[in-house]
Amino acid sequence: MTEAFDAVDVIATKRDGGVLTDAQIDWMIDAYTRGAVAEEQMSALLMAVFLNGLTPSELNRWTAAMIASGETLDFSGLSRPTADKHSTGGVGDKITLTLTPLVACFGVAVPQLSGRGLGHTGGTLDKLEAIPGWQAVLTNQQMTSQLDSLGAVICQAGAGLAPADRKLYALRDVTATVACVPLIASSIMSKKIAEGTGVLVLDVKCGSGAFMADLAHARELAQTMVGIGTDHGVTTRALITDMSTPLGLTAGNGLEVAEAVEVLAGGGPADVVDLTLALAREMLDAAAERLEAGVVAGSAEATRRAEELRSADLAAALKDGRAMDIWRQMIAAQGGDPSAELPQSRHTDDVLAEDDGYLTSLDALKVGVAAWRLGAGRARKEDVVQGGAGVVMHAKPGEQVRRGQPLLTLHSDDTGRFARAREALDGAWTIGDAEPSPSSLIMERIVK
Repeated sequence: MTEAFDAVDVIATKRDGGVLTDAQIDWMIDAYTRGAVAEEQMSALLMAVFLNGLTPSELNRWTAAMIASGETLDFSGLSRPTADKHSTGGVGDKITLTLTPLVACFGVAVPQLSGRGLGHTGGTLDKLEAIPGWQAVLTNQQMTSQLDSLGAVICQAGAGLAPADRKLYALRDVTATVACVPLIASSIMSKKIAEGTGVLVLDVKCGSGAFMADLAHARELAQTMVGIGTDHGVTTRALITDMSTPLGLTAGNGLEVAEAVEVLAGGGPADVVDLTLALAREMLDAAAERLEAGVVAGSAEATRRAEELRSADLAAALKDGRAMDIWRQMIAAQGGDPSAELPQSRHTDDVLAEDDGYLTSLDALKVGVAAWRLGAGRARKEDVVQGGAGVVMHAKPGEQVRRGQPLLTLHSDDTGRFARAREALDGAWTIGDAEPSPSSLIMERIVK
């Protein structure tokens, strides 16, 4: 087969700060996916992009080419509008578990295609697999059927979605080109757009436990992703949320499922409840916006549905059991037993406060690394995680603690892991005499 372009010419254009044409981008992504462009050539292009960036038009085309590398899902036949959420990853982030059934209570289908954890950030599928019998893998037909009947599904993304991204992601990891906003944004958005959702709400984490540690970079990533989604016809908005402190009081797979169930039962930590409600409100409002945008003359039904979504009492759906009902049905539909006991680690180890005072900080990254070392996470994709491992936090910043009081409880099946987890927690918290000023969980809202 005669190729349309020479990879060396494409690389040289971007190396010298030029703008790639649509045809060059389409060919380069396609040729790399099918093996006609060598790893070292794509590595060179990734580094050129890392150093020189992509224009908005290049980035949109790059993302479109990644989407076109595989299959796309189509939910247009559903009787419900669709809305999805994506988090850039953090510590104790179990929001997908609470948010998906909550939004589904109001007639909006949530096709939540999720992944596994790597390093200190937990994976939604790992958490749900702590539930006995639950299966992550569904066919496209099974997923669509569950969305139509329940309005809620959390499952593994199929291998056919954006296969170019899988190859590029692995290559970026070994070529020091991971920390590049255009490449991060296109990686996330190519998969999310290929999933076929009409609405996408992004939870962009910012702080020590997040990929973006400072607000300026988190804002740049959020704005870039919102722009890509909007330009591809997906109603997209983002919240930048604080990940300097772990979310909730647990970090670890089964531990986080138990906390999510507590929220669905009308309780749970305030920060988990607040963020669940905030993201749900954005999803319903964006779905309403999309319904209104499609209204034709005389279409009173769409207008009525939009008004219902905007006036939905989300807090009540957590309190009165509606969200819990959908959770139980969703888990059962995928082979899980929602009433089964969750795995518990064989051993625990309490970490005690050294002083009296106010807990003024609790570092999310250090807690996440500790949970990882306890067995809740993996260093390689093939590693097996422990369902009961992780960290339980007994206080959050702003609360008073007493010397000798347990601050954290470490959970693991292997007592040999405790020493390294404690090493990770060195300097993880501060205790002061003065009560710290409260901080806002939601830092900014981004729309285009």
